[in-house]
Amino acid sequence: MVIRVGIYGYGNLGRGVESALRQNADMELVGIFTRRDPDSVHSVTGAPVYAASAADDFKDQIDIMILCGGSATDLPELTCRLARSFNVIDSFDTHASIPEHFASVNASAEASGHVALISGGWDPGVFSLMRLYGEVFLPDGKSDTFWGPGVSQGHSDAVRRIPGVLDARQYTLPVEESVEQVRAGKMPELTIRQKHRRLCYVVAEEGADKESIRQQIVTMPHYFDEYDTQVVFISAEEMKEKHSRLPHGGFVFRTGVTGERFSQKETMEFGLHLDSNPEFTGSVLCALARGVYRLVQRGESGCRTVFDLPPAYLSPLSGAELRAKLL
Repeated sequence: MVIRVGIYGYGNLGRGVESALRQNADMELVGIFTRRDPDSVHSVTGAPVYAASAADDFKDQIDIMILCGGSATDLPELTCRLARSFNVIDSFDTHASIPEHFASVNASAEASGHVALISGGWDPGVFSLMRLYGEVFLPDGKSDTFWGPGVSQGHSDAVRRIPGVLDARQYTLPVEESVEQVRAGKMPELTIRQKHRRLCYVVAEEGADKESIRQQIVTMPHYFDEYDTQVVFISAEEMKEKHSRLPHGGFVFRTGVTGERFSQKETMEFGLHLDSNPEFTGSVLCALARGVYRLVQRGESGCRTVFDLPPAYLSPLSGAELRAKLL
């Protein structure tokens, strides 16, 4: 079984998916689709690059199209449109808008007979599964998620969409005192602002109204308006020198009680420490592509999330191999 994959969008995440595909022997990259001039784009692995407008010409050559656009403006339209022609996966990460995005994509995928998986990646995605496991294993308890320290691709992209912004990096920073309270099993009631703060480094166009840019950032719904957010304007040279890497990570905690008198305190903790946010996200998307392919083989259609994929579907190993090696 060889799963034929396409990549739609070739920024940091697209390159991360391309690199990850080399580590999955049961997958092959058919092509990369970009809205830029294809002749100006040189892929990491030498894979062919095509114009985004040519994607529909590859309907019969691609099993799964992995969408590598931004959540702010790209994916709400892109996933619905491409689900009419392909089985697709996206990494839509605007948590508050996931139900609306799911409904729209589901209608498109069911009408075309394709499978679309949304919100894949590490959060939403891997962390979503950890939250689910925590709640079912410790039903009487409390869940907490902390992100960072690290660069958020989706939040950085949202800032770059603001007129007058040439480049941006947004760092999500957990409030350490709050992390330690949760790790100690204290189960504090924390507001959004008490759990994280945000730090934005921005390269502005010459002559741009920096105060207007700052206000648009700190008041942006779902991204910054509920957090203490610091905006720092820097030069393009400083951005390249100090902020070219894309680390990230975080923790999912579930603290609960068990026992006859609910007197035993139990804490589950799952953590990620990532040198490269897009490369790890690309690796997760490749595993999810395998799961989507298996749903397609079963004749399913419509929208799905990580909750709907059996864990074994993510692995290239057979059931017997998984039982012997991992169980």
